[in-house]
Amino acid sequence: MKHLHGNMLSRWTEGWGVLFTALCELTEKDLEKHVMIRAEPLLVIDAIERQLDHYSGHVGQIVYIGKQLKGDKWKSLSIPKGTSKKYLQYMKDKYEGGGG
Repeated sequence: MKHLHGNMLSRWTEGWGVLFTALCELTEKDLEKHVMIRAEPLLVIDAIERQLDHYSGHVGQIVYIGKQLKGDKWKSLSIPKGTSKKYLQYMKDKYEGGGG
């Protein structure tokens, strides 16, 4: 997390705020422009995808460490382990059963 932006939650939140503000200010035409990253010209849309991949790798590292530290007390961020079939049935009932 320090690599992404410091080592405190407020800096983490500030960093994501800067990203989303910048993304919201982009126009469709901006996505077709080029930016230079390490002397490589990239379309803005490609640079965004590159950064999202980079960020997701670091967030994965944070989650991995969190799981190690919390052990059995870790609360799943998505579908808890061992409940995929139950969740799939819930989604089928919700969207195929006339509920969606």
